[in-house]
Amino acid sequence: MRVRMAVLIGVLLALTCAGVSQGAEETPLLAHSPTLSKTQVVFAYGGYLWSVPREGGDARQLTTGGHEGAPVFSPDGKWVAFTGQYDGNGDVFVIPAEGGEPKRLTWHPGVDIATGWTPDGKKVLFHSNRDSYADFDRLYTVPVEGGPAEVLPMWRGEAAWFSPDGTRIAYVPNEIWQTSWKRYRGGQTTPIYIVRLSDLALEKVQRENSNDRNPVWFGDTVYFLSDRNGPVTLFAYDTKTKAVKQVVENKGLDLKSLSAGPDALAYEQFGGIYLFNPASGKSTKVDIRIAGDLPSTRPHYEKTGDRIQNAAISPSGARAVFEARGEIFTVPGEKGDVRNLTHTAAIAERDPGWSPDGKSIAFFSDESGEYALHIVDQSGTGAVKKINLGNPPSFFYGPLWSPDSKKIAYTDKRLNLWYVDVEKGTPVKVTTDRYDDPTSGMNETWSPDSKWLTYSKLLENHLRNVFVYSLESGKESQITDGVSDARFPVFDKGGKSLIFAVSTDVGLSSGWLDLSSFQHPVLRNIYAAVLKKGDASPVEPQSDEEKVADEKKDAAGGVKGKEGEKGKEGDKKDEKKKEEGVKVVIDLDGIGQRIVSLPIKAARYEGLDAGKAGTLFLSEIVDVPRFEGPTPVAVSKFDFATRKTEPFLGGINGFGVSANGEKVLYRQGPGWFIAGTGAAPKPGEGALKLDEMETYFDPRAEWNQMYHEVWRIERDFLYDPNHHGLNIPAAEKKYAVYLKGLGGRADLNYLFDEMLGEITVGHMFIAGGDIPRPNQVRGGLLGADYKIENGRYRFARIYNGENWNPELRAPLTQPGVDVKTGDYLLEVEGRDVRPPAEVYSFFENTAGKQIKIRVGPNADGKDAREVTVVPLPNEFALRNRAWEEDNRRKVDELSGGKLAYVHVPDTAVGGWLNFNRFYFAQVGKQAAVIDERYNHGGEVADYIIDMLKRPLRNCAISREGEKFCSPLAQIYGPKTMVINEMSGSGGDALPWMFRQDKIGPLVGTRTWGGLVGIYSYPPLLDGGFVTAPRVGIYGLHGEWEVENQGIPPDIEVENDPASVAAGHDRQLEKAVEVTMDALKKNPVTIPDHPPYPNYHKK
Repeated sequence: MRVRMAVLIGVLLALTCAGVSQGAEETPLLAHSPTLSKTQVVFAYGGYLWSVPREGGDARQLTTGGHEGAPVFSPDGKWVAFTGQYDGNGDVFVIPAEGGEPKRLTWHPGVDIATGWTPDGKKVLFHSNRDSYADFDRLYTVPVEGGPAEVLPMWRGEAAWFSPDGTRIAYVPNEIWQTSWKRYRGGQTTPIYIVRLSDLALEKVQRENSNDRNPVWFGDTVYFLSDRNGPVTLFAYDTKTKAVKQVVENKGLDLKSLSAGPDALAYEQFGGIYLFNPASGKSTKVDIRIAGDLPSTRPHYEKTGDRIQNAAISPSGARAVFEARGEIFTVPGEKGDVRNLTHTAAIAERDPGWSPDGKSIAFFSDESGEYALHIVDQSGTGAVKKINLGNPPSFFYGPLWSPDSKKIAYTDKRLNLWYVDVEKGTPVKVTTDRYDDPTSGMNETWSPDSKWLTYSKLLENHLRNVFVYSLESGKESQITDGVSDARFPVFDKGGKSLIFAVSTDVGLSSGWLDLSSFQHPVLRNIYAAVLKKGDASPVEPQSDEEKVADEKKDAAGGVKGKEGEKGKEGDKKDEKKKEEGVKVVIDLDGIGQRIVSLPIKAARYEGLDAGKAGTLFLSEIVDVPRFEGPTPVAVSKFDFATRKTEPFLGGINGFGVSANGEKVLYRQGPGWFIAGTGAAPKPGEGALKLDEMETYFDPRAEWNQMYHEVWRIERDFLYDPNHHGLNIPAAEKKYAVYLKGLGGRADLNYLFDEMLGEITVGHMFIAGGDIPRPNQVRGGLLGADYKIENGRYRFARIYNGENWNPELRAPLTQPGVDVKTGDYLLEVEGRDVRPPAEVYSFFENTAGKQIKIRVGPNADGKDAREVTVVPLPNEFALRNRAWEEDNRRKVDELSGGKLAYVHVPDTAVGGWLNFNRFYFAQVGKQAAVIDERYNHGGEVADYIIDMLKRPLRNCAISREGEKFCSPLAQIYGPKTMVINEMSGSGGDALPWMFRQDKIGPLVGTRTWGGLVGIYSYPPLLDGGFVTAPRVGIYGLHGEWEVENQGIPPDIEVENDPASVAAGHDRQLEKAVEVTMDALKKNPVTIPDHPPYPNYHKK
C-alpha cells in the first residue's frame, strides 16, 4: 500500500547569487561577476573568489570555505570587497588582492551585497534590506577599517557606483524579482537614476521601459547594461550631453554583470568574461583555466534518510520502501539492513509501490531519457522489467498494484488514469479528469478481486464524484449523484460495499484559485454503497438475541447425524470459496438508493483506507490548515462490528496501510514508523532506522540528470504547449555545453535561471538544492533604529509591534523592559557598547536567547538599568507594521478622520487577515484608501473586490440605539487603490479587477505584470526545484491583458528620492486627495427614518 503524503501547494521564492563567466574554448566556465585592477581580474566561480591576470591564464583561488560572491576591487587595487557567507549570513568582507584572511565589515543578520567603493577607497558601498519595511534595499557605506554603516539619503537603491568626485551616485532604484526574464516589459523594468547627494536632485537616463542595470562611472560617462535594443549589452550615457549610445554589438547571449577598473571595464557575457577598452571601443576575451580544488564536484557517499519523497509499506508490514534522492530503498521494521534496490546514480527513480504478493516493487525511472515503469524483485536481485508508458511522454504518479499483483494503476500529469497488465506491458487508459485541480487527485483504488477500479472525477460543477471502471467491459459508471462532492472511494475487504466521503457544503471552497475560498471548512460524512442488489447494509440494525441450544450434541459438543454431515460439507464449501477469493458484483441499477450513511461523525476528512476486514481508517484535519508546510492530520479507526470510532494517530503527515491490514506506515515529524493496527501506537513505537539510508553519488552526473529533468518539467507543465514559441529541444542543446564547466550547485541554479529566462514568463523561479550551507549563527535584533550621539549608540526609534501577537513581539517594549526612544544602549552581556565597534556585532548568536542589556537616559551611564531581552532573528514584521500604522495615521490626519486606510500585503493569508482585521475595524469611516503596494500575490482576490463594491441598500432603526444600515459591515463611500511595481501576481489581479468593476481610480506606478499560476512540481534529485507556470490568466476579451505588462495607474505618481527624504509619500497623499475630492462630489448620506406608521389615525 502506498503512503498518502500531505501536500504543500504554494509559491516558493528564493534569491540566489547569480553570475556568469568566461571560460576556455573547450569547456566554458560559469565564472561570473568580474572586477578588475591594473593587473588582475577577480571573479566568482564555484562559490569562491578567484584571481587571474588580465591577459588570462591560470586562475588562483583567493577564498576558501563559506560561500563568496559579488567581488569589487578598491580604486587602488589593493583590496577586494565581497559578500561572504561564513556563518550562514551574507555580510560584507574585504580581502587583500593577493589573498589572505578576509576581514568582516558588517554584522547585521540581513543580507549585505557589496556593490562598489567610495572614490577615496576608504569605504565599501553595499545595498541591504536591513532597515526596509518592504521588499526594497537601501544603499550604505561601511569603513574599511571597521565601524558603523551609514545609510545614503535615497529611500531605496540596488546596484550603484559613485561619480569620480563622490558628489553623485548612479544607481538602480528598484529590485527586480526575475533578473533573467528576457524581453520583460512589466512594471519592474529597471531605470538608472543619477542623484546629487547634497540635495537629491534627480537625473534619469532616458529609456522606453527597457531594463537598464549595473551602472558604473568611468570619467564623465556612466556605462550600463540594457536590453533596449535586443539581447542585454553595453551602453554608455554621456553625463554632459545626455546622449545614450550602444558600445558593444550583441546578437548572442545576454551580458550579465559590469564593473569598472582604472582603465577598462569588465563584463560577463553568459559563459565568458571580457574586458572593454573605452578608448578603443574594443572588447577582449579573458581565457581562464581553473585547476583548483572544487569540493562540490567530488563524488561521495551521502545520507538520504532526510530526503524521502515517497513511501509505501510492504504487504505484511515487515518493511517500508522509500524514494530518496532518486534511489529506491527498503528499510526493515525491526531486524535487518537497509537495501538500495537501484544503485543508479544520476537516474531518477520515483514513487515506489510494493506488490501485494510481496515479490516485486514498481517505480518510475527516467533511465531511458523519459519516464517508464520499472519492476524489480523486492530483494534487489534479478532482471528489471521495463514497461514503456507510450507517447507523448509525461510525468507519472502513484503506481498502485492490483490485489492479485498482476496489474498496476497509475496517473499522469495530463490528468489521465491508466492501468497496465504487467505481463502484457500495454497501458490502457481508464479515464481523464476534467480540470487541473491542485487541491486533490482522483484517489483511485482497486476492488478486492482486481476487476474494478474506483476513483473520483471532477464534474463541470467542479465537484468530485465517485466512479467505477470495469476492466472486463472497459466502461466507467458514475456512482454518486453529482449534486454533492464525493471523494476518497475504497472497497471494503469483502467487496460488498464501496465507501466514500461526501460533502454538501463545499460551496466557495471549490474555487481554489479564489481568495473567497478561504476559511470555509468542508465537513464530510462517510457513506457506503451496497454494490449488489439483495445484499444487506454494512450497518443493518443489530439486535442481541439468545442462542437456542442444539438438542443433538454429543458430549464433545459435536453435531450428530445428517445435520452434522451437512455442517462439515458447508465448512468445506466456505474454505473453497475463500480459496477462490472475493468476487465483486456491482449492480449499477438503483445503486443510488443503496447508499447508506455510516455512524461516523462529520469531519474534515482527507482520506480513507480500508484496514482488516471490518475496519476503516479515516484521516482528518483537526486543526486550522497551515499555509506554510504540510497540515498535520489525525487518523481514527472505525469498527463495523462495534460501530465505534476510536482515535488512532495524531499529528502525522503521511499514512498507509499494509495489504493484509495488519500494519501501518506513517510519518510523524521527521520520523517514519511502522506499527500494528490492533491498537493505537504508543509514541515512538516502531521508529525506522533511516540513518542507515545512504547512497554514492557523483555531483556532475546528477547535475546532468537534473538539467534534462528541468527541461522535461518545462515541456510538460508550462500552460502554453508551444512554450511561448521557444524550441525546447534546441534550447536544451544550446545550454547543455555549460554543464561541464559548473563549479558548484549554485552554478547549476544560475544556468537554470538563465536558460529558463528564454521562455519569457513570470513566476519562473529556481531555488534550493545541495548548495553548501555554513553553520547558521543567528544574529539578534532589538527592533530599533540607532544613531550615534555623545560617543554612544542611542535608540532613534523603537518599533512597538503588538506584544500580544507572537509574530509582532517587540523585545524593547515587553512589560518590565520598557526601553524608550532616546535611551542609550550601554552594555550587552557586560560588554561596553560604543563606536567604532559595529552595534550589531554585539548581538551575534543571540536571536531567540535571553540576554542582559544595560540601558539608560544618559551617555555616561547615570540612572542606567539592566533588563533582560530576547532578540529577534528578523525585525521585518515590526518595521512593516510600523509603516502601515504610520500610513493609517497620515491618512487619518490628512482626511480629518474621514478616510480609512488598509494595506493588503498579499492576496493569500496575510492579505486576507489584514483586510478582515483593518477594513471592518474602520466601518464608520466615510471612504477608504486601499494600499496594495508591495503585494506579493497568492490567490485571485475576488473576496476583497466583492467586499469593497457592496452598495448601501437599506437602513434600519430599533427602539434603542442608533440607526444602522445594510450591508452593516461596509464603508459606503468612494475608494482609491494605491499600486506600485512591487505588486504582482495576485497583486496584479487585484487592481485589474478593481478597475474592471469601476470601484475607483488607481494611483501610483505600473504593477509587476506576472499573472500566471504555479503549483505542484516534481522536486529535483537533490531537493532543488524549478517552476513552470501551469495556469495562464486572460481577460474577458480574449487577450493576455496583464502578463508581461502589468496594470498601469490611472494617475501616475512616483515617490522620488527628495520627496521621501522630506517625509512625503506622494502616492499615498495623492490617493487621499483623489478620494476626498470624490467624497466631496458624492458625499455619503444615511437617510433619516420616515415617520413611524400610524394605522389608527382618524
